[in-house]
This record gives sequence, C-alpha cells and structure tokens, in this order.
Amino acid sequence: MNFLSTLLQGISFVPAIVSGIENIFGGRPGIEKKNTALSFLEAALSMGDAVASRQIVDDVKFRNGLGQIINGVVECLNASAWAKPASPAKATV
Repeated sequence: MNFLSTLLQGISFVPAIVSGIENIFGGRPGIEKKNTALSFLEAALSMGDAVASRQIVDDVKFRNGLGQIINGVVECLNASAWAKPASPAKATV
C-alpha cells in the first residue's frame, strides 16, 4: 500500500484515538493527551519506517502537521454534542 493511502487511513482513526484517550486520560493535561494521540497515530502510520524509506523527508514538519490534525479534531469534538455540557452557574445570594 502506498504511503498516501496509509496516511489517509491513519487520519480517519484520529477521532476514535482522541475519544479513547480522553476516556482513559480525561483528567490529565491536554499536552499529555496530545502526545499520547501522536504516539498512537505515529505507530499506526509506521512513521519510523516511512522516515527510513524517505516517504517522509521532514519528520518534524510531518509531526507538527499531525499535531494540527489532532488539534482540529479536538476542536470539532469539543464544539459538538460529544463535549460535556457546561455546568450551570450557581446563583449567588
């Protein structure tokens, strides 16, 4: 399978990866959850092999791009019904 197909398949799993990580690590800081999501996604894409075979020529830019995809998915999910509703403000007397 060529790398573009692998990349597109990997990206399709990002919402499930983000949701699963949120369920497992919900109380942890966002950067920890993002790094975990990046690790899962990099493994799914066999990024190390892609770098070695020169299908990825700038791994830093590639990783930054994956981070932006994860941020976008989180933003979309947080703006959807998936997000937990905000708790109502308590009335002060």
